Amino acid sequence: YTVSVAGAPEPVARYIREKLEVTVPASQGALVTFALQYQDAVQQVFPQKAEQDAFWQEVLDDHIGELVLRGEMDAAAQLVKEMLKRNRSQLDKVGEVYLVGAGPGDPDLLTFKALRLIQKCDTLVYDRLIAEQIISRARPDVEKIYVGKAPGDHMKTQAEINSLLVKLARQGKNVCRLKGGDPFIFGRGGEEMQELMDNQIPFQVVPGITAATGCASYAGIPLTHRDYAQSVRFVTGHLKDDTADIEWSDLARPHQTVVFYMAMGQLGLTVSKLLEHGVPETRPAAIVSSGTLTKQKVYVTTVSELQEVALKRNVKPPSIIIIGDVVGVREQQKAHLQRIFSGEFSVPADVQARPIVHSGHAVPEA
Repeated sequence: YTVSVAGAPEPVARYIREKLEVTVPASQGALVTFALQYQDAVQQVFPQKAEQDAFWQEVLDDHIGELVLRGEMDAAAQLVKEMLKRNRSQLDKVGEVYLVGAGPGDPDLLTFKALRLIQKCDTLVYDRLIAEQIISRARPDVEKIYVGKAPGDHMKTQAEINSLLVKLARQGKNVCRLKGGDPFIFGRGGEEMQELMDNQIPFQVVPGITAATGCASYAGIPLTHRDYAQSVRFVTGHLKDDTADIEWSDLARPHQTVVFYMAMGQLGLTVSKLLEHGVPETRPAAIVSSGTLTKQKVYVTTVSELQEVALKRNVKPPSIIIIGDVVGVREQQKAHLQRIFSGEFSVPADVQARPIVHSGHAVPEA
């Protein structure tokens, strides 16, 4: 048999498609027929499509759909008529906004909760650098809105994005605001959360693996280490008007790791500030470009030579900079692997037959 959802309200059609993935009783067609009988009446009460969808979603949430599938048409019809008689304002549902961190790039680093909300949302508002493999996990009928930002190229201002989230939620849509890394670490998620609170929009925040931890792990650089660093600091290198409210002298202290986000655009100024405030020229540093992706590159150098290396290798965003003695651990790891492959250590044949894998990828060479 064939079940047609042509012309049915989208929530009803989606409900049936979800049911079809598990089981397909012959009575499913009756649900479409039932919905079509009340389509005109619903449109008269709710002229906006978002309002209509919210109504039909409430119908399904109240198990009226199950009544229809069981053949209890009179009971289902009575409940729908009662719902239509209610005050319209009581049926207007404000959607929820999910501020979701998508991680540093590798789709495998997405959390289960993030995946679940991506698959649940009505509208996906996503940034630049979100992998297509992640975006494709959303429902086929999801509304996709790209709001990515690149240096000098902003599709929307942050204020416009904030307003968009409020507008979509007030239309009754569940919105997944998908952001790279973690929403609350240089992701401006705090500003978006404040806008939602000011407008009394329900929301939840889903953390993601931030670029510092993800990229450092894939590069073989521990951000903390008992022998080298007892603390780690995340700093933005995106300076406004060539200034930043940063205590540069604090970054010169030993036994810590400093990670710069978004530093490539003003790397020369960042390096000069560090040296000016006492960071040793020879302090180890690394640039991790396209971290956690198969095209990841790692460039190990010193603070004084950071800009020269970046220019010589034509390093582009997305990249992070890691400064501290922990960078040397990567070099120790490389030497260890070289000794293994040179035959200095005896290792099982199955290990020799495949690349040594670190954090999901073979340890990359710059």
